[in-house]
Amino acid sequence: MSIVRKPFAITLDVGSSRANHTGAWRTERPVYVHNLPPCNNACPAGENIQQWLYHAEEGSASPPGGQPPGPPDTGGYEAAWRQIMEDNPFPAIMGRVCYRPCETACNRAQLDSAVGINSVERFLGDEALRQGWQVPVAAAPTGRRVLVVGAGPSGLSAAYHLTRLGHQVTIKDAGAEPGGMMRYGIPKYRLPRDILDAEVHRILDMGVTLELNAKVTDILTEMSEAAGGHGEAESGFDAAFVAVGAHIGRRAYIPAGDSARIMDAVTMLHSMEDGSPPLLGRRVAVYGGGNTAMDAARTARRLGASEAVVVYRRTRERMPAHDSEVEEALEEGIQMRWLSTVAHADEGKLLIEKMKLDDTGFPQPTGEFEELEADCLVLALGQNADLSVLEGVPGVTFSDNVVEVGPDLMTGYPGIFAGGDMVPAERTVTVAIGHGKKAARHIDAWLRGGAYAAPAKHDLAASEKLNTWYYADAPATVRPRLEAARRVTTFDEVTGGLDESTALFEARRCMSCGNCFGCDNCYGVCPDNAILKLADGEYEVDYDYCKGCGLCATECPCGAIDMQPEPT
Repeated sequence: MSIVRKPFAITLDVGSSRANHTGAWRTERPVYVHNLPPCNNACPAGENIQQWLYHAEEGSASPPGGQPPGPPDTGGYEAAWRQIMEDNPFPAIMGRVCYRPCETACNRAQLDSAVGINSVERFLGDEALRQGWQVPVAAAPTGRRVLVVGAGPSGLSAAYHLTRLGHQVTIKDAGAEPGGMMRYGIPKYRLPRDILDAEVHRILDMGVTLELNAKVTDILTEMSEAAGGHGEAESGFDAAFVAVGAHIGRRAYIPAGDSARIMDAVTMLHSMEDGSPPLLGRRVAVYGGGNTAMDAARTARRLGASEAVVVYRRTRERMPAHDSEVEEALEEGIQMRWLSTVAHADEGKLLIEKMKLDDTGFPQPTGEFEELEADCLVLALGQNADLSVLEGVPGVTFSDNVVEVGPDLMTGYPGIFAGGDMVPAERTVTVAIGHGKKAARHIDAWLRGGAYAAPAKHDLAASEKLNTWYYADAPATVRPRLEAARRVTTFDEVTGGLDESTALFEARRCMSCGNCFGCDNCYGVCPDNAILKLADGEYEVDYDYCKGCGLCATECPCGAIDMQPEPT
């Protein structure tokens, strides 16, 4: 008689393997967790990026009649867009002007390259405009009225979220058109005005009142009067959010002759919107090293300047401008004069002094000078917000040309909140949008007599917890761009968007860091059949049989299972 020897596990069927309750052998147990994806953590607007990418992976799928109002619970592009709109009302704008801190934090960059989150967001934003998707206001009216000063990204974001919470919102802005620095500070080649107008008007269509050419000079008087100033029966405003953009260019003393032509970059870019573009001449020098300096130099080229030179007193590595902006400027023929400062300006020329960095990285003069031909000098040395709207308000304090606010963005005067460029923070559109959402939540809580408490954050989904072997190489999709030769002759948009196939591919590159996406790995590798697959697509551990071997946690691609000590 011959004995067939097989591994013990192969001689067991499902029934026999569950004959013994082996869970008592365990010293630690697997637990399904929801960790915080690094992209979500890095987003200044607080978007649930991983969730909307998960919806976008389903493509154009949508239930009959479209997505219902409220948080999306089914997949598809519309569900993905609605998930974005829970936090950010400007996906088409942000898909063009955001500097993508989410992609800098993306764990996928350690495998091949970061997920093109920004390009997918732009696709979804553009798709919403094509399809005419709207956001309903489901909240019951509260009867409370909020004044928003400034129709820029922060003010519009606050108005959007406050309206969704049931409050009546009036925006007052000194400009002739809404958008703030999105319109008057970002050139058309980066942000087409039809996209800006469409996303702004979607907010207004929700019932937000907008008053243009209406500069607010006395916030307390404005709040005490009836909205619109037409004598309505309403009593005035119950709270205010002040979000005036940084429309004032900083000046610096530069010795100059009487015939020298000097202007600031903020004024230059603003003039592009009021129909009177500046006459800069053939040779233009831009003094500064930020994103505004890049925009000014690139705009000068499009206005006909044959030479545009950026003069900056430090090196490229220390330039505050984002690297993508610098690269695009160089592609368009913008010249860079590193370690240089303007010592004197005269008609048709500048006197440039060479600089060197000391041990602390601070630029020091060298005493070496050279001439630079320039018909015009554009100063891009930073910007300030007009704080006069809050001057004289009891309890409101200022520091370093910004308003001091608490963690809830409220100033020292109860009921007056501030955000965007007016408060200490990075000055980007994304940060401003996040301020608007944050302020809306705190204003809502304040009006209801309470305080808003942000939910606790989960642990960060670290890259070392991922099992990247399971993810195939899939290099990021590159967005099309206009050729450099065409760019300098037109204000047409430089960077194009993805089509449906490439957007879908890019969404599916997401590794779902720290959160289960239903791959069945744990279900398939468990030697004790202790992983139960539930009807809703989630999983559960049957601790009667789990021996705590940890195989499920080891083989989880996205690090959504933790091994935790057995409770005693």
